[in-house]
Amino acid sequence: MSETFNLYCDESCHLQNDGQPVMVLGVVWCLLDKVRESAVRLREIKVAHGLAANFEIKWSKVSPAKQRFYLDIVDYFFDDDDLHFRAWVANKQGLRHADFAQSHDDWYYKMMFGLLEPLVRPDARYRLYLDKKDTRSAQKVVKLHDVLCNNIYDFDRRIVERVQVVESHAVEHLQLADLLLGAVGYVNRRLSGNAGKEALVARIRERSGYALDRPTLLRESKFNLFLWQGLPGARPA
Repeated sequence: MSETFNLYCDESCHLQNDGQPVMVLGVVWCLLDKVRESAVRLREIKVAHGLAANFEIKWSKVSPAKQRFYLDIVDYFFDDDDLHFRAWVANKQGLRHADFAQSHDDWYYKMMFGLLEPLVRPDARYRLYLDKKDTRSAQKVVKLHDVLCNNIYDFDRRIVERVQVVESHAVEHLQLADLLLGAVGYVNRRLSGNAGKEALVARIRERSGYALDRPTLLRESKFNLFLWQGLPGARPA
């Protein structure tokens, strides 16, 4: 019987003119059979730190006051063999969409496909969940499902079974994706000044063995990073 994986996708600074030089896409994934177990454990960590079970884990909430809690979340991720993370860091500076007959949205879906494509096997099944960001989320889901299925010749959608928008405050794994994605973005945007966030970056570097601003091997399965720089001097074929 085919294995089924849940993939929880998040994004940061994906808009074309938001003044940010780097877009970061990230995904936490695990077997469907392990979702409930890991979600319960994440809630238990919240309660152990005096927080409500429905407290929303978010990178933007990281501070020195909650540093210990967030460090425990990071340690749990690395200690649980069923949880995995991949991030795609894309340099938005110098994009020339017109040269490649594409819109910024077209480019975004290419980047999202690049994030997810190495994770997809033809002998497994996948359910993707995206954080609801704006009123275009429903349209984005339809387009992303089409892009993924068409590029892997999954025309009857037997491999990518589902692409769905969900509310992050109700989904622990999406919250975890936000946290890990935030750390990668913090490093690659060369930010500083928040002691709590810098402590988390240091712990992730220690536990992963990676600097977070350089790519990992493609086969790295626990904490995988890819940096897309584009081709500043290239012209379309």
